[in-house]
Amino acid sequence: MSVLPIGRPALMGVLNVTPDSFSDGGLYFDQDKAVEAGIRMVEDGADLVDVGGESTRPGASPVSAEDERQRVVPVVRRLVERGVVVSVDTSKVEVASAALDAGAQVVNDVTAFGDPEMADVCARSGCTVCLMHMQGEPRTMQEAPHYDDVVAEVRDFLVGRARAAEAVGVAGDRIWIDPGIGFGKTLGHNLALLARLDEFVATGYPVLIGVSRKSFLGKILGGAPPDERLEGTLAVQVLAQAAGAKIVRAHDVRPARRAMEVASAVLSAGA
Repeated sequence: MSVLPIGRPALMGVLNVTPDSFSDGGLYFDQDKAVEAGIRMVEDGADLVDVGGESTRPGASPVSAEDERQRVVPVVRRLVERGVVVSVDTSKVEVASAALDAGAQVVNDVTAFGDPEMADVCARSGCTVCLMHMQGEPRTMQEAPHYDDVVAEVRDFLVGRARAAEAVGVAGDRIWIDPGIGFGKTLGHNLALLARLDEFVATGYPVLIGVSRKSFLGKILGGAPPDERLEGTLAVQVLAQAAGAKIVRAHDVRPARRAMEVASAVLSAGA
């Protein structure tokens, strides 16, 4: 079953069950609070909820597979029992397998199947996958990112990973790609990727865009902290929607959904 709606992008709510995520770390570390937050996201307009148990902010420390599994899987199971479509944000095979067994329908892998076994797990399950680009790894990715042509290099990487996933049995219509805004990119790299997002859309794979509250917005907005980046977030999300993005990942679900509905009305009228 596709989780993509018709006529507008899918809205993915961000649910971090971590103590240290850059924007909402610690808010939903308690499982009851996490489940309540996930249900509220759906009530506010999310089509699916992305549950993550390991922070991928710059400088983040790694988490063991067992700790991540214990954080994520009970929340996934309880949300699925409440009828929520769940994505699991993980690059660990053990966590993805357990989350899929608990009812998750999407695996969102920031390493784009850096562990080849992840592709096999996803192929066997028949789930949807999101493959993201990241230069380096979270602890070091922002130290000195460099590209000769960031758009071409990121696009070609993602297409290559998508085709490799198809080669082991992941259905092509179940693969999303994410240019990884903020993951091993400077402000200039991020802006170039967003300005040329149509080149990712042209690959034919649905494009996910995740810019919610990210640091590049703070730089543009004169040093605004994460909780003061909503307007910037919505501006980029709407521009991405107009460029053809099919999935928008957001912390602030209700404002994102409202902006999306207005943008959809304008774009539909233009079509």
